[in-house]
Amino acid sequence: MKAAIHERYGAPGRVVEIHDLEKPEPAPDEVLVRVRAASVNIADWYAVTGRPWIARGSTGIRRPKETRIGADYSGVVEAVGSDVTDFQSGDVVFGGRTGACAEYVVAKADRAIAKKPENVTFEQAAAVAIAATTALQAIRDQGKLEPGQRVLVHGASGGVGTYAVQVAKALGGHVTAVCGPRGVELARSLGADDVVDYEQEDVTRGDRRFDLAIDIAGTRSFRQLRRVLSPRATVVVVGGKRANRLLGPIGHVAGCKIGALFASQKATFFLAKLNKADTEALRELLEAGKLTPVVDDVFPLERVADALEHMGGGHPRGKIVVTPPDA
Repeated sequence: MKAAIHERYGAPGRVVEIHDLEKPEPAPDEVLVRVRAASVNIADWYAVTGRPWIARGSTGIRRPKETRIGADYSGVVEAVGSDVTDFQSGDVVFGGRTGACAEYVVAKADRAIAKKPENVTFEQAAAVAIAATTALQAIRDQGKLEPGQRVLVHGASGGVGTYAVQVAKALGGHVTAVCGPRGVELARSLGADDVVDYEQEDVTRGDRRFDLAIDIAGTRSFRQLRRVLSPRATVVVVGGKRANRLLGPIGHVAGCKIGALFASQKATFFLAKLNKADTEALRELLEAGKLTPVVDDVFPLERVADALEHMGGGHPRGKIVVTPPDA
């Protein structure tokens, strides 16, 4: 099978290659999925470029420990292990599994995999796993959103941001979305109650007050965000600037955590964990029409390096999808 790999760190166009690998066989508790679409996340860009450098202690000092690319996928079950009862050959599924930018992926049946709703395409379903799970866990678990509370989504037009707007609305929040001018109409279409174009207005100097802030953009300090937070508000830090090669977004995360030590508000940071229950929860939201994946662009597998460059170099609206040959 064809699969995207990187055996060294560097710019995606220089280090990402398409290799022919042996087609995997499912273990007794696994399913083999013929991938119809996958998507890339900012974590893939970090992994390929080897940035921030401080993270290489876990990803590999000189060379990457994990050479496969991608985690989000959708496709058709081709074979199931002897212990699997929830899926059968021919089922249409989506989920998250390392190495998704390939023609095939094997996934444990009791992990982050679910049947794809009929009202979403393969490309849309492939854009769900990491970004939507991050949004769900940020708002529901870290932010503990209650119906009627006011939510600020700072960075609302990207992969996580488009889901954060919709998840917050689905859980009963009043949402203010902050994005660039290209994302204004998109944020409105996703259900945001208010939309702020950051080129026209600095939301941290306005008169709105928020009970929860989902900070994806990482362009405002905790001190600035605090100006528009209610006394017991929570800031959930999801992302930050990528310019710092040594620390990447970690500097912004640390700054928010330190700032919150001297405030009544709370700042928290987490890494999303894919799991069966949340994948099923997202399936239900998709099926109910409360969650609509936003796809910025679609690249063929042989151009996965271009997809990663697009991810790292600009402000994609929604997710970037990759499709294997003959998908």
